[in-house]
Amino acid sequence: MYKLEKTILAALAFGVLAIAEGNAQTIKKTTKPAATVKKSAATPAKTSAAPATLKTQADSLSAAIGVSFANSIASQGIKDLNTDLLTQTVKAALKGEKTAFSSDEANMFIQTYFTKMMEEKGAVVRVEGEKFLEENKKKQGVVTTESGLQYQIIKTGDGPKPAATDKVKTHYHGTLTNGTVFDSSVDRGEPVEFPVNGVIKGWTEALQLMPVGSKWKLFIPYQLAYGERAAGPQIPAYSALVFEVELLEIVK
Repeated sequence: MYKLEKTILAALAFGVLAIAEGNAQTIKKTTKPAATVKKSAATPAKTSAAPATLKTQADSLSAAIGVSFANSIASQGIKDLNTDLLTQTVKAALKGEKTAFSSDEANMFIQTYFTKMMEEKGAVVRVEGEKFLEENKKKQGVVTTESGLQYQIIKTGDGPKPAATDKVKTHYHGTLTNGTVFDSSVDRGEPVEFPVNGVIKGWTEALQLMPVGSKWKLFIPYQLAYGERAAGPQIPAYSALVFEVELLEIVK
């Protein structure tokens, strides 16, 4: 969450500089053009404005910052910015004129806004995960432990079970509940070694139940995965995760 807020604040700062240089139109040009709409003969089709002419180093810097700002905003899913008001506010602030927010008030509003946005997105992801796990536990062969971890045995090995303090070598394939792959040692063709107690809680619990040589499918609630925080751009906060895990050996 805090990373997101810092990203947005930095993006806004860059955007302010770009607009101050007189390149506010750059922001609009970086958005994806709408699909062409067929016009009647009496109504000429609208054409996109030509890119701004860059004559100086300052012009180039302004345009580059404008593109960076627009991409940062778009990547956060923001679609309703009033660019006219943004430009007006920037110009007023640079002249030392009164604005709708003080600097502290602006930072507080931005933090509150994005905190709320992340909570709303997180609630959707959490509910989707809970529904998935509720249905999944009814399937034949799925075992649910006291913690809420679910697993399905694909292959049972005949080796020893690792302890929490052991180091193991595994192959795994990780997806979101919708099937989106976020990481896979199988796809890379390289098994991974790590301490049993050095991974997410769902893995630590499952590995201690698996004999070496086993292959299980794990269904992990968000509380036993990354919890209320995102794990990089591919795993949203509150995500339930699905892994196919093959325990290859206990590393001596």
